[in-house]
Order: sequence, then C-alpha cells, then structure tokens
Amino acid sequence: MEWQDEGIILGVRRHGESSVIAEVMTQARGRHLGLVRGGRSRRLQPVLQPGNEVALTWRARLDQHLGTYQIEPTQLRAARLMETATAVYGVQAMAALLRLLPERDPHPHLYEALGIILENLHLPESAGELFIRFELAMLEDLGFGLDLTQCAATGTTRQLSFVSPKTGRAVSLEAGLPWADKMLVLPDFLTKGSSLSADQESLAQAFELTGYFLARHVYEPRGLDAPDARTGFVQAALKAMN
Repeated sequence: MEWQDEGIILGVRRHGESSVIAEVMTQARGRHLGLVRGGRSRRLQPVLQPGNEVALTWRARLDQHLGTYQIEPTQLRAARLMETATAVYGVQAMAALLRLLPERDPHPHLYEALGIILENLHLPESAGELFIRFELAMLEDLGFGLDLTQCAATGTTRQLSFVSPKTGRAVSLEAGLPWADKMLVLPDFLTKGSSLSADQESLAQAFELTGYFLARHVYEPRGLDAPDARTGFVQAALKAMN
C-alpha cells in the first residue's frame, strides 16, 4: 500500500541505530506514525523537528502495519519556534492534545488550525487566544464541545457572561448572577460575533475554562494529568501580556 500526503511533525522517537519513528499530523489521515530509515542522519534530523511541515510518502504491505515514511521538507519553522517561550511550550502542548485523538482518525480542520497557530506562536499577542480556540476545537472533536452561543436558562444570546461547569453551556449575566461563585467566567472575546481581543485577565479566564473541561472530561477519566507543556505555555502567554 502507498499514499502521499502533507503533514506536520509532532515528534520522533529513536528506533534502532539510525532510524526513528515519526509522529506526524497529516492533512487527510490524522495523527499517523511511520518509520523513517536514516532519520538520525545529519540531513534528516533538522527536518524531523516538531512544527516542521513536510511532504510524505507512506508505504506498507498492509494498511494496519507501521509502514515507512519518505519525507521531504516543505516548510522548516522549527528554528523560529525555539525563539520564544510561547512557541517552545505551544508546539509541545498542541502535540500532547493531538495525542488524545485516535491514531489515523482524520481531523482536517485541526490540521489546518495547527498550521495557522504554528505560524503565529512566536507572536505573544495572538498565541494565547489562538491556543484557546484550538483547545475548544479539541474538546468538540473529542465529543465534549461547549455551547457558547446562547444562554442555557433563557435562550438569549445577549450578555453571555458565564459557563455552567455541569453542562458546558453559556449562561447570561442575569440568569447566572445568583450562582456566580459556582460558575466559570465566559470571556468576552469567546462570545459569538465578538470583535474583542483577549487581554491578560480574559485570557487567564479562558485558560481556566478550557482547562476545567479538559481535566473533567479528558484527563481525569483517563487517569492523566494535564501536560506540563500546557502549564508552561499558560504561564508564558500570560507573562507576555504584561
């Protein structure tokens, strides 16, 4: 069997003396592993860095086999991703999120979003907001999407200020105020149709929001802790907003 695709390197692990197993987020086939012979060579090591975009040819006798990759670089951004803390932690944190998805399960919109965010991770003013939207998309694809479009109690789309920690649905200011101490804050920049950008306070609220639902629905049921890379990214993104 053989196919060709585009992909973004998520990570590699050593295999034997000179080869590696590459983990790639592909455009059409989701997160896909493959053996790269000679992957530890001077020519391929710089290519097989997280965040780099590559052209792939995958071959195997049977579809369920690991298979081998032939890889050619198309966009080498790894060097730039090492220049800021938000980029260093961000690429690791997004790779950790994508590993929550079943291997070979197509998610083309996440692939597209990953490429967009990687192009902007070195920009502190936009990195945090883009990352939050990526986490929301991940929750959606994992089956735990939040409904931030209208109030769960009244149906209104105005003054959405909270999110119910039980249902993951938005709640208006009026309906939620009596239980505000039990609610999660819905930052203004995440409300439907908002043209506002995140500031430090609203970004911190957004990280708390997505972090809560990732922990509740994804990490805790699997016996996992939130990845250290996310903690590092959150700290770096908030610090950059000062």
